[in-house]
Amino acid sequence: MLEIGRYNELEVKKLSPQGAYLQSELGEILLPRRYVPAGLQQGDRLRVFIYLDSEDRLIATTQRARAQVGEFALLSVKEAGAIGAFLDWGLDKDILVPFAEQNVPMKRGEKHLVRLYLDKSERVSASARIDRFLDNERIGLEQGQEVDLIIYQFTDLGAKVIINGIHSGLLFKNELYGRPGIGNRLKGYVKKVRDDKKIDVTLKKSGIQGLDTSRDRILKTLATTGGFLPLTDKSSPDVIAEVLKMSKKTFKKAIGGLYKDGFIDLKEEGIEIRGSREK
Repeated sequence: MLEIGRYNELEVKKLSPQGAYLQSELGEILLPRRYVPAGLQQGDRLRVFIYLDSEDRLIATTQRARAQVGEFALLSVKEAGAIGAFLDWGLDKDILVPFAEQNVPMKRGEKHLVRLYLDKSERVSASARIDRFLDNERIGLEQGQEVDLIIYQFTDLGAKVIINGIHSGLLFKNELYGRPGIGNRLKGYVKKVRDDKKIDVTLKKSGIQGLDTSRDRILKTLATTGGFLPLTDKSSPDVIAEVLKMSKKTFKKAIGGLYKDGFIDLKEEGIEIRGSREK
């Protein structure tokens, strides 16, 4: 079934001076000549992005869209016009965010997190009203489950996140390591699904799994810095978070275990892989 606003694999029915005509259940769709790959022949199958052109005709392109319908993306505003804002999403035709789909007036040069959708005329449009695309009524998540997160709003408690492209959740302020921004994508874990359908998430695995992950991150970072890091249990939480993306409490537990197991030495000026300075 042809999907407007998404990638489709279609067969080349014929070639013409205008380009390649692709076969679909909705009829032939033109791939303009400037997008036709060299050597394309009749009968070949081609992966193309389908959308409506300025005259509401189905059109194909081999340009790479930064997002498809149903997905979220952080896009730049190219122009603020009389009917809304136009964003750069990788195609020649910019995508429209109508005024009704803006939380605040968008200005040229800004970046906004939006969700792509089809309007009533099946044109691909974008919306910054993220919450209305998220559903917390039917939650099929379990505590400890790994999830994909996108930050979409900051509050006094922390950051509101999109979970697996479906649900809304909260990442608490004490886990916002390294000053992430709107649109940042993170790996996280379900911390708790509350009775009121709210979901708390964390960036740390629970128990010994979380500690192992922190130990592994420290060792990998040491491997890229010549075996030494100028961090100690007296370093500030902000510096530790900036370098290692973990809390000071987790850092202290991890280096204590690494020292006990013989992986590192604890120096006055920092931590060092054991034996890294031996000649």
